[in-house]
Amino acid sequence: MTRRTTRVWALALALAAAEPAAVSAHSGPPYAVVTQQAAGPYRLSLWTDPDSTDDRTPGGQFWVVIEPGRDGAVPPATRARVAVRPLDRHRDAPFVEAQAEPVNGDVTRQYAGLVMDHEGPFAVRVIVEGPWGDGAMGTRVQATYDLRPPLPLLGVYMLPFLAVGFLWTARLLRRRRARKSRA
Repeated sequence: MTRRTTRVWALALALAAAEPAAVSAHSGPPYAVVTQQAAGPYRLSLWTDPDSTDDRTPGGQFWVVIEPGRDGAVPPATRARVAVRPLDRHRDAPFVEAQAEPVNGDVTRQYAGLVMDHEGPFAVRVIVEGPWGDGAMGTRVQATYDLRPPLPLLGVYMLPFLAVGFLWTARLLRRRRARKSRA
């Protein structure tokens, strides 16, 4: 093998062994569903990335932005809850609720993750409670499956390409040995 071939193989092996988190994809950024809607003493905005999952992981991601509806800063004890309910299933289906947590300690930006177990429309309810009083708002989102394949499945998808590369390399080495033995 030449020095260049060795470098190419070393680079290919390094890329194949790279940490999966470093090469994972993203299906799209969160988007605003509601912006600055008055809700009691607050103005609320809701950003979401409503991914549905089959493995019961909280793929429905919600960010609640809380702004004061009056002068002053939002009190630190203010908390938001986010709840979702499927609209295409039973009418009596209960809301699934999660307590939102401040992002980086900032009470004006709070995050909640919820399980959305199928694609389709969901009702979303946001409730904010704090020293200034309570506020609530509701909206709808369309949940979709995250289009990225799971990491183990990526390995399965790569197998045919790795097999062809292995067979091609074996054939080239066999040819090289045959030429050397004839000479």
